[in-house]
Amino acid sequence: MTGNSGVCIVSEVRPKPATVPEMSWFEQIRYWLQKTTLDERKRSVNNESERDEAQEDAPEAEKITQPPTMNAADKFREQVQSTQEPIDDYEPEEELWDGGYSAKAMVGTWILLGILSLATLILPFFLPFLAFLTLPISLGVIVLIWLVGAVVYGLRRFGVHYELTSQRFIHQTGILTRDTDRIEVIDIDDVSFTQGPVQRVFGVGRITVTSSDRSHPLLHMIGIADVKSVAGLIDDVRRKERRRRSLHIEAI
Repeated sequence: MTGNSGVCIVSEVRPKPATVPEMSWFEQIRYWLQKTTLDERKRSVNNESERDEAQEDAPEAEKITQPPTMNAADKFREQVQSTQEPIDDYEPEEELWDGGYSAKAMVGTWILLGILSLATLILPFFLPFLAFLTLPISLGVIVLIWLVGAVVYGLRRFGVHYELTSQRFIHQTGILTRDTDRIEVIDIDDVSFTQGPVQRVFGVGRITVTSSDRSHPLLHMIGIADVKSVAGLIDDVRRKERRRRSLHIEAI
C-alpha cells in the first residue's frame, strides 16, 4: 500500500479462521457432537459438586439413609416374633430342691413293730389260745416282722426320688430299673399336704400334687421331711412360672 508521502506500507494479511459455515458438513457434525459432549460433562461435574456441597451443609440426621421398606410378609413375620418373645424368653433352669422318703417318716412304723414284738412275747402267757407261740416261734415271728419293715423302708427310701427345678418337677421311681417322669410346673394346679400325729412331731408328711399331666394327674409324695416348706416351695414355683408366662389358668 502506497501513501501520499511515497512511503509504502505493507500490512500482513492473515487468513481468517474457519467459521462453522466454512466447514464441510462432516466437520460441522463432528464439531457439534464434540461440543454437546463437552457441555454434558460440564453439567454433570457441576451437578456432582453442588450435591456434595449440599450434603456437607445438611445435618447429620438427613445424611443417614432411610432403611428399605418392608413388604407385607416381613411385617407379618416381625409381628409374630414380637408376640412370641415374652413366651419364648429363655431362662436357665435352676435346681431348687431334691429329696425322697425320709427315715423320720418310719418312726411311727418302728414304734408299731416294737409294740407287736412285745405282744408276741408277752401275750402267750396270758391268752391260752396263743399257747402255741413258744419262745422259738415268737422269736421267728418277731424277726419276720422286722424283716418286712426293713424291706418296706428300703423300697421307700431308695426307690423314690424327687427333684424340683424352676421349670419342672421330676419324679423317679425304681431300684434296679428307674422310670423318670417330668411334670411342667406350669401344669400343676394344686399342692396340699397331710400329717399324722407322729408325723407332726417329726415334721414329715405326705404331699399331694394335682396337675393336668396325663401320666400323673394325682401324685402322692409320702415321707417328705420338712413337708410344709417343701409344699410351699412347689406352690411358689408354680405361681411364679404362671406369672412369668402370663398364663393365669384356674383349675376347674
